[in-house]
Amino acid sequence: MSEVVLRLDGIEKGYKLGTPGEIRVLRGASVAIEAGEAVALVAPSGAGKSTLLHIAGLLDTPDSGTVEIAGQNLSKARDRARTAARRDHVGFIYQFHHLLPEFTAAENVVLPQLAHGTAKAEAEARAADLLARVGLAARADHRPSALSGGEQQRVAFCRALANRPRVLLADEPTGNLDPATADTVFDALLGLVKETGMGALIATHNLELAARMDRVLRLEEGALRDGATG
Repeated sequence: MSEVVLRLDGIEKGYKLGTPGEIRVLRGASVAIEAGEAVALVAPSGAGKSTLLHIAGLLDTPDSGTVEIAGQNLSKARDRARTAARRDHVGFIYQFHHLLPEFTAAENVVLPQLAHGTAKAEAEARAADLLARVGLAARADHRPSALSGGEQQRVAFCRALANRPRVLLADEPTGNLDPATADTVFDALLGLVKETGMGALIATHNLELAARMDRVLRLEEGALRDGATG
């Protein structure tokens, strides 16, 4: 039986819009994601995908419900424990890569490892390996301004994987790329998910990309439902 690396159970989240109004964004959202599994998250804009990802990644807290990462219940954890779990077990990828412009591709992948306490030589070797896996070995010494959009996003993937997370969360990771580049970048992402054995929850509007993942979840009326992309 496969290991569940991310479990959300009964997640509720609302936002107040003055008195007494409130918008309920999530209503009992639940999912379990196994190691090596890539799960697509699809929904219209404004439906709560980003809110769900932020809660899953411990960047936000639910009003109620359980968040479990790598077997650890973090629903009521203190800030220090949440920060440690996020650092040790979670990788994030966003639509815009947010690379540090003054550093090379390799340095952008090395820096989070140094912050994690990894020795410099080990961090550099890890960065070189990850960049090679996504076809960027020859571009490792280039700064982001000298890289194409697809290359920059592949560097962002490597950075997210640098500390060997158990859970990868991605919010429209190919949304600002042209179709051909998005396809290439997505292939690299899925390959790394399978190779490393992490669990991935990937929000996307691209139904063709969603259909290539292990399964698709739709966020409807605040709840997660299994569903085809058609």
